[in-house]
Amino acid sequence: MTEIKNLKKAAKRILKAVKNKEKIILYGDADLDGVASVVILKETIQNLGGQISAVFFPNRENDGYGITEKALDQLKDITPSLLISLDLGIGNFKEVRLAKKRGFEIVIIDHHQILGRLPEASVVVDPKQKGDKYPFKGLATAGIIFKLSQVLLGEKPSGNLKNSFLELTALATLADMMPQEEDNKVFIEEGLSVFPNTFRPGLRAFFEILGDSRGNLQKIIAALNTCEIIDNINQVYLLLITPSFEEAKKIAQNLIDRADKKQFQVKEMVRAVERKIAAKLTEAIIFEGDSSWPLILAGSVASILSQKYGKPAFIFKKGESESYGSVRVSKELNSVDAMNSCKNLLITYGGHPPASGFRVKNENLEQFKKCLTKYFIKP
Repeated sequence: MTEIKNLKKAAKRILKAVKNKEKIILYGDADLDGVASVVILKETIQNLGGQISAVFFPNRENDGYGITEKALDQLKDITPSLLISLDLGIGNFKEVRLAKKRGFEIVIIDHHQILGRLPEASVVVDPKQKGDKYPFKGLATAGIIFKLSQVLLGEKPSGNLKNSFLELTALATLADMMPQEEDNKVFIEEGLSVFPNTFRPGLRAFFEILGDSRGNLQKIIAALNTCEIIDNINQVYLLLITPSFEEAKKIAQNLIDRADKKQFQVKEMVRAVERKIAAKLTEAIIFEGDSSWPLILAGSVASILSQKYGKPAFIFKKGESESYGSVRVSKELNSVDAMNSCKNLLITYGGHPPASGFRVKNENLEQFKKCLTKYFIKP
């Protein structure tokens, strides 16, 4: 059977690290796909007798997306170490080079679009990379990690552990809006069938608060996908690993409240953008930013606007010297290719064709908008 390229190579490197008691850092994206991937891999490594030296999730508001220099500074005391990036890293060329200089060995496990070349990591696992013959390219990162856990553990995982990994993979696949076909269809069906009997206090807490799991599935996923970080700790990660049902109920309620508040804030921000674009409706794209707009809302806002106005939406939080943004386009367009045509103006960019992100110097914003407009109105 065809396997994902480098999956066995990644497994071999992890087993070597466990055997040699190397320091291992799991560095995941802050959304549910990233968090679920970290939890599955962490518990897999612990099952093998290994230890995790640190778990890190970048705070999007302060650090932006991906592997960042700021994060490497925070982790510098845990070197030399094996840093495994999950659901990010495929576009971090400069940062991976910097990480290597600072004593980190990098393994990238990601599912985002390849940007023409690969970072200089020891191992890169991404079904979209050149030469990967695995037929299904629509896996969430959690789906890739589930397959990695099978390679690492073989027949070892108990029914409970396997079911738990399945339910996390199903939730992450749905949260990341991956296609519900092929492998994903199996993950979703099997994961949701065991979900009501979950052993995780963090997931059982939702049933106690909200009731029937199937009826409230979207509400649970929205709460789990809030990217909520308090005191540098990802709250969804904390929820998924806590053994305490009482603590789980508190965190789950906070996440539900946060998701409700986020929904209200998104509506407010959509109205704010619409006021700005009222006189620009003939423009080919929506391209708006503000220093007061939370980056965490940008993707949801861009999605609503892109669908409503039928054009690409680039929504960004404007910082002092740089801006971070989210992009949403209709499924027949490719936002990553669009930004690739303007890459000389960007610091970093990447994601999926319909949903992606970018980081740009403020001095390049106008040029970036012109470049994108030119791309989207090409004959």
